[in-house]
Amino acid sequence: MKKKILICDSIASSGLKMLKKNFSVSVQPGLSEADIVKVIPDFHALIVRSQTKVTARVIKAAKSLKIIARAGIGVDNIDVGAATAAGIVVVNAPRANTLAA
Repeated sequence: MKKKILICDSIASSGLKMLKKNFSVSVQPGLSEADIVKVIPDFHALIVRSQTKVTARVIKAAKSLKIIARAGIGVDNIDVGAATAAGIVVVNAPRANTLAA
């Protein structure tokens, strides 16, 4: 069974294509915190950008989550303390916007 990734903000189509080769990917942009809490229990990874807030409530509901990835610089929209306490790794892409800048 493929690991499941929830993507809550837009990412490049080339990145999405790469992920779909090895994972079951669900793209659901614009979810509210309550909506994420409802769907997150089945996912192993979560990818966000700056719009989605990953709160302690979301993390508590994430029964299978192993990693939260921020497709961009910083992690200010992710409750890193709650994720760390839950054993969930938080990563970001600090050089993601270098070419755009």
